[in-house]
Amino acid sequence: MASMRDIKRRKGSIQSTQQITKAMKLVSTVKLQHARAEAERSKTYFDCMYETVNNILSRVGDMDHKYLVKGNAIKKAVIVITSNRGLAGGYNSNIVKLVTRHEGWKKEELQIYAVGNKGRESLARSGYEISEDLSHIVEEPTFADAMQLSERLLELYAAGKIGEIYLAYTSFKNTVSHEPTMLRLLPVDHEHHASRGNGGNTLMNFEPNDEQALDMIIPKYVTSLIYGALKESIASENGARMQAMDNATSNAEEMISDLTLKYNRARQGSITQELTEIIAGAEAIS
Repeated sequence: MASMRDIKRRKGSIQSTQQITKAMKLVSTVKLQHARAEAERSKTYFDCMYETVNNILSRVGDMDHKYLVKGNAIKKAVIVITSNRGLAGGYNSNIVKLVTRHEGWKKEELQIYAVGNKGRESLARSGYEISEDLSHIVEEPTFADAMQLSERLLELYAAGKIGEIYLAYTSFKNTVSHEPTMLRLLPVDHEHHASRGNGGNTLMNFEPNDEQALDMIIPKYVTSLIYGALKESIASENGARMQAMDNATSNAEEMISDLTLKYNRARQGSITQELTEIIAGAEAIS
């Protein structure tokens, strides 16, 4: 059995750690409130954008447009959104698993655009090509950041250097529910949109023409999805960290209670032993 000094030292160490986890939980709670408000405030716009483009693409018919046709290049660009810090439960590892275990993907075909240090480090260790480190974006993402990334990827796609563009992020459902999500940005899934559309067989007329209209609409659509994913990921990260720190605080409390019980038992045993020795010494003297 551990000595009273060892038990007391370990108990003090756990209490110090518990103070840290409590503080981190409070910080994450405050950040979550702000991030959730940001995500919810922007969600209406992005839902509207998605439904609008969905409606448009369900009416375009069979078009040979560059954003609707898969490129010839075998390379796939994957935007991977994680965090710059750990201690967030399975938030980062779940996104990494989503990429590494995606069915049909080969490691050498992927170009990773890492938004977040944790995802970049994990995928780099696994041998994936990190085309760009965008970890600074995840701290305070702006629409301009999403637009710049979107423009670079669209240029590569139009030039035929990449054949597909994917987005791996964590969808924010509520404070305790966060879902790792893989979304294909390009080529736009025309058949999927057509099956979801409510326009039936009625085609849409474009002014001045459908080519120019889609050249304007789809880049805005891609930028909106990237920006929305950034906002949802930040809310999910803070929610996951708040949960992780709450669990850590509760576990620390249980360990402290257990150590307190062990300390009291050891102390009681020490007192009993001292009394026994005193009594035995008194009897020997008499």
